[in-house]
Amino acid sequence: MPADFIYLASKSPRRQQLLEQMGVSIRFLLPDDAEDAEALEAVRPGEAPARYVQRVTLAKLDAALARLQRRGLPAAPVLCADTTVALGRVIYGKPEDAADAVRMLTELSGRTHRVLTAVALQAGQQRLTALSDSRVRFADLAPTVVKAYVATGEPLGKAGAYAVQGRAATFISHISGSYSGIMGLPVFETASLLRRAGFSC
Repeated sequence: MPADFIYLASKSPRRQQLLEQMGVSIRFLLPDDAEDAEALEAVRPGEAPARYVQRVTLAKLDAALARLQRRGLPAAPVLCADTTVALGRVIYGKPEDAADAVRMLTELSGRTHRVLTAVALQAGQQRLTALSDSRVRFADLAPTVVKAYVATGEPLGKAGAYAVQGRAATFISHISGSYSGIMGLPVFETASLLRRAGFSC
């Protein structure tokens, strides 16, 4: 019988929330302490944002499949995703520290940037992928506003140093694309992949 759950190879509470909203049962398949998960997210010289986020997502999927086999867990589909923010060809990953978060938000201030989320699903021998590409416009942000936001700690661990569903919502004057994709898991595209793998959602 096919599994009635999927493995989510991400500790993101937003991805968990969105999958549960879709009615999908999940089990976490998180990296071991010995795994260098951050190394998978290193940007290669000259790499375009869309190619980058798709490559990283597939690398995460391969690592998760190896983890599944190594742990001897029951077979079930494995879902991975990765989100990046881009201004032109410049990729904005997770800030290294508060100063880096201030730099990113200052550069995004008053401009329109892209938020790309790639999704990959392995179901048996079937590998399915999707890419969500959205546009987000920030209002002009005063330095005091940026510093106050960074002081909340919310930007740390977030691509582009902000969370669309958090306090940064007050910065956004316009969105074109997938709100859930900007959160970290595009619901429409993910549901399409899951349906193709035999899930009802």
